[in-house]
Amino acid sequence: MNDLRVELHRQDLPAGLDLGPTVAVDTETMGLMLERDRLCLVQLSAGDGVCHLVQIPAVANGDPHRAPNLARLLGDRKVTKIFHYARFDIAVLKRYLGVDTQPVYCTKIASKLTRTFTDRHGLKDLCKDLLGIEISKQQQSSDWGADELSQEQLRYAAADVAYLHALRARLDAMLERSGRTGLAAACFAFLPTRAALDAGGWADPDVFAH
Repeated sequence: MNDLRVELHRQDLPAGLDLGPTVAVDTETMGLMLERDRLCLVQLSAGDGVCHLVQIPAVANGDPHRAPNLARLLGDRKVTKIFHYARFDIAVLKRYLGVDTQPVYCTKIASKLTRTFTDRHGLKDLCKDLLGIEISKQQQSSDWGADELSQEQLRYAAADVAYLHALRARLDAMLERSGRTGLAAACFAFLPTRAALDAGGWADPDVFAH
């Protein structure tokens, strides 16, 4: 993890930044409640060892923060966004940036469809099991709303996107082997609707529950 390069940006990505056709994305928030806990950081990587972190400021009156360069990338239909647990991140990005993030790929869903021999589908588990890489989750519950983020926070945030491309490659092979590539694609396409249901108040009880 020490060889990762971190580029920290305030409020938006720099204009003209090209991260290619597939971008790993993650978010950090003040908690896990959409209406209460604001978006603080968006992490992105092209899978090249460089991680771009965008600090999102608090916005008065609950209005979306305007980050046109970041929003353009997230909404670009020609760029696939790789997440781990995309359901939450998509809802947060819609709520606080006003952007519909599509198309998407979720490594957590891909893992659940292929690694049916285990119930361990967290990012730390996938990195260890599929890539032989140990990542730390010690900063997961730290204060992401701080004006100045620590070096430990920056390294943690970067690690959350640094390995998603490699994980996708391994999981794609497993989906192909199990004949579940089409099923996974259908799940990924549905994720924006699932996130909209969560944001609309249908996270619990789930409308698909009995």
